[in-house]
Amino acid sequence: MILQNKIFSDIRFWIAFFFIIRLYGITNPPLEIAHNWRQTTVTMPARNFYEVDANILYPRVDMAGEKSGITGMEFPFFNYLIYLVSLLFGYQHWYGRLINLIVSSFGIWYFFKLVKKYFTPAIAFDAAFILIVSLWFAYSRKIMPDTFSMSILFAGMYYGSNYLDRGNKTIDLVLHFSLCLIALLCKISSGYILVAFIPLLLNHEIKLKPKIFFILSGFIYVSIVSWWYFCWVPFLVEEYGYWHFFMGKGFAEGANDILNNINGMFLRFYDTSLKFTGFITFAAGLFFIFKKKETNLQYVFLLSFFSFLVLVFKEGYNFVLHTYYVIPFVPVMALVAGYGVSMVPVKRLPSFILFVIAIEGILNQQHDFRIKDSEKYKLDLEKIADSISNRSDLIAINSYSPQQMYFAHRKGWALKNEKLNDQNFINEIKNKGCKYIFVNKTEFKNRLNYKVVFENDFFVVYYL
Repeated sequence: MILQNKIFSDIRFWIAFFFIIRLYGITNPPLEIAHNWRQTTVTMPARNFYEVDANILYPRVDMAGEKSGITGMEFPFFNYLIYLVSLLFGYQHWYGRLINLIVSSFGIWYFFKLVKKYFTPAIAFDAAFILIVSLWFAYSRKIMPDTFSMSILFAGMYYGSNYLDRGNKTIDLVLHFSLCLIALLCKISSGYILVAFIPLLLNHEIKLKPKIFFILSGFIYVSIVSWWYFCWVPFLVEEYGYWHFFMGKGFAEGANDILNNINGMFLRFYDTSLKFTGFITFAAGLFFIFKKKETNLQYVFLLSFFSFLVLVFKEGYNFVLHTYYVIPFVPVMALVAGYGVSMVPVKRLPSFILFVIAIEGILNQQHDFRIKDSEKYKLDLEKIADSISNRSDLIAINSYSPQQMYFAHRKGWALKNEKLNDQNFINEIKNKGCKYIFVNKTEFKNRLNYKVVFENDFFVVYYL
């Protein structure tokens, strides 16, 4: 029994346990309902690095029509890891899932170490456990850079805190610089959490010299990240003529979006992030933080909350529309919720609360681990395309999401349905080299006046 307690109270056991659980369906293609489109915008550049050009500075997508597909986006470090694995084993859809799961699992460990360093082991365990079964449970195995970036950033923050504490370990500063640079390049919005360093930098017990070097390193990596997002990304868009990456709205416009959709915004916090039991625990933790005047936790929460609120206003309606925009703030909520669990005075009740949070969180995300049979027909797109065309032929398909273009393994145009009825538009893309129109019959029932070269229950393909 003692051994069991020692094992179950070690967060490494739960990181490994949930890592294994999430291997279920790890080889699934990006066909799950939630944000399959976002995942294919990661796999497209990765496959193009493998098949077209491996220059990491020039990521390219497949839905840019007759253009090269080179466009501005997040720095494609994650995509490039998929490419590197593909060099060893050949390209497969699912490599990004496993890469993200591995990195995100290490991220939980660094999150635990970071919390344990400044608070108690109990709070660190509870917070890390809650984070595992939060929204991160499903998204840490999606082919998306959100948990991936935050996880790398936690490691960078841990080594940065070590440098400030010890001040004479250059390796800590190097690791902090390198990991934070990679994390912010992968997802610039992750950087909001760096405001948590402000109390450390204001701590008079920490010597001035490490503070200066720490701030200087931050200035350098923030400058590099700013160059990528605010110089290179616009350059790629202008030079190659295709806009893809959402850089946020004007602050006033985004704030107006949020105010007009305030209930949807709140939903992302009280439901999406930790689900209801987790949010109740978070609310209780927040109450006790201020009641017991936990100064350090107050600083971390308030600084990160108002910093994140700036992001929310920049994202506007997108924050309401897409669940993954709240991912960077979930660790802060898990920290506060972990504190709330640690305040429970009744023995064994904290374990029961964690169990309930885990069950609710997992049951609300388990559907994401399976592919619906109704979606699997899209996997035939490449075989259909290969049977009637060359890989170099441009096509159009009535899926404004890039998902079906990705599975067709072709380049061309991803269209809204109404474009299929726009004869001028069809003539325009024909003149630009489009040879075939793939029509998904489940989404568009009308027939087009072109030669049919393929048809089954799901698709009809027209030759222009």
